[in-house]
Amino acid sequence: MMAGPGGESTSGGGPARHIPVLLDAVLAVLDPAPGKRIVDGTFGAGGYTRALLTAGADVLAIDRDPDAIASGQDLVRESAGRLVLVRGRFSEVDAIAGEAVDGVVLDIGVSSMQLDQAERGFSFRQDGPLDMRMGQEGPSAADVVNRLKVGDLTRIFGLLGEERHAGRIARAIEKRRAERPFATTGDLARLVERTIGRKPTDKIHPATRVFQGLRIFVNDELGELARGLFAAERILRPGGVLAVVTFHSLEDRIVKRFLAARSGAATGSRHLPEVAGPAARFGKPAKPVSAGEAEIAGNPRARSATLRSAVRLDAPAGEADFGIFEVPALNVIGADGVAGQPGGKAR
Repeated sequence: MMAGPGGESTSGGGPARHIPVLLDAVLAVLDPAPGKRIVDGTFGAGGYTRALLTAGADVLAIDRDPDAIASGQDLVRESAGRLVLVRGRFSEVDAIAGEAVDGVVLDIGVSSMQLDQAERGFSFRQDGPLDMRMGQEGPSAADVVNRLKVGDLTRIFGLLGEERHAGRIARAIEKRRAERPFATTGDLARLVERTIGRKPTDKIHPATRVFQGLRIFVNDELGELARGLFAAERILRPGGVLAVVTFHSLEDRIVKRFLAARSGAATGSRHLPEVAGPAARFGKPAKPVSAGEAEIAGNPRARSATLRSAVRLDAPAGEADFGIFEVPALNVIGADGVAGQPGGKAR
C-alpha cells in the first residue's frame, strides 16, 4: 500500500501492515481478467499486483525503489511468467511497457514498507538518517534541509507540506544548522516541535507536514505524477482504464484537473454559448471513491485516500500540457546537486 501525510499514522506513523488501499474499488474499475495486461506503476509491497494476478491478468509492475524490486522476486517466480517487475519510474510507463495496455493503476505516496524502515528516513517514529529518497539516489532530505535558502525551505514546507508555520520553521532550521547540520529524522522533528509547540490534544505531530513537504520535494512526486498521467494516456488502449489513488489534496487536484481536461468537457461562461473543448482522450471520469468506515477501521491510512478513474477513448494522445495543473511542482536539480527552485510552476 501507499501512505499519505495525514498525521503520525502516515508521515511519522506507527507500524503499518501492508494493506492495499481501496483494493476492491480499484479492482472494480480495472476489471482484471485473463488476457488483459495491466500496469501497476507503484508496486511497493505488491498488494495490487498480487490481486490483479489472482484475477487472471498479466501484470507489468514498476517501482523506483530497489528494495521493492528485490522483495518482489518471490512473487515474480510464483507468477509463472505473468508478472514482469521492472525498476523504473511510472512516468516512463509508455517506454517501459512498449505496447498498449488494458489498465494502469497508480497508488501515490510513500509505501508502508518504506515508512517502517528507520534507515530510509521517511518517518520520525524511529530515529534514522534524514534521507527520504525513494530511488535511493540523488539529493537527500538532509541535503535540502542543510543547504537550501530559507525562502526555498519556506515554499517547500508551505506549498508542498501545507504547513502554516513554514517561515518560522525555516528560520529556526537556518539558525540551528549554522551550529551543526541536521543528520537524523528525530533531530529535525524535535526542532520543529520546539519551534511551533505541541498541545496535549494534538493527534498529529507538528513535524508531519514538514516531513510531507520534504518527501514530496526530494522525490519530485508532483512532477512525477503529472508526467505519469500523460504517459498513461499514451500507453492505454481504447477502453483501457486509468485508476489513481491519492492521499492528499495536492495529488488529488492534479489527477482531477488532468481527467477534467482530457475528458473534453465543454467550456465557457454560463451566460454564453458552450465552446467545444479539445478532443476527448478519456470518457467522463467516474465518481471519486473514498474508503468506508470498515476499511478505515482496519487500515487507518485509508482515511485520506481517494480513487479517481476514467476510460481511455479512441482519440490519439495529446500534447503534455502541464499548464492544466496549476500547482507548485517543482524539482529542478541545481548545479550544486541539490534540488532547488521549489516555487516554480510545473514544466
